[in-house]
Amino acid sequence: MSGFGPGGPFLADCPGRMAIELLADKWAAVVLYGLSRGPVRHGELIELIGGISRKMLTQTLRRLEAHGLIRRHAYAEAPPRVEYELTPLGATLIDPIHMLTEWARTNGDAVLDALDSAPADVVPSRDG
Repeated sequence: MSGFGPGGPFLADCPGRMAIELLADKWAAVVLYGLSRGPVRHGELIELIGGISRKMLTQTLRRLEAHGLIRRHAYAEAPPRVEYELTPLGATLIDPIHMLTEWARTNGDAVLDALDSAPADVVPSRDG
C-alpha cells in the first residue's frame, strides 16, 4: 500500500507534506549537511557549498531557522560574528540526507543515462 489516499501523510495540510516541501527546496538539504559538523559562519557556508549566492543562502538559513532546524547565534563582538548550527531536530535529518547522498552517488549515472535516452519532449531542463 502506498500510503496515499484520504487521511494520508501527504495531504496539503499535513505535517508530512510540509516537511517534504521544506526539504525539497534546492538548497535545504545541502545547507543542513553543511552544518552537520558544527557551527559555521555564513561566509564559510558559501565556500563549503559552492554555487549558492549569499542572498539565497540567507533566505535558506532563515527558512530553516523558522522551521526549527537550525539556530542562529549572534555574538556581541566588534566586528559582529554570526554562526549557524543544527538544532537537535535538524540533526535528525543528517542520516536521511546522507542516505540520499549515497543513493545519488550510486545511481546518479543511471539517472543521467535515462535522461539522455528519454525523448526530447519529456526531458526537463537540468537547470531547474
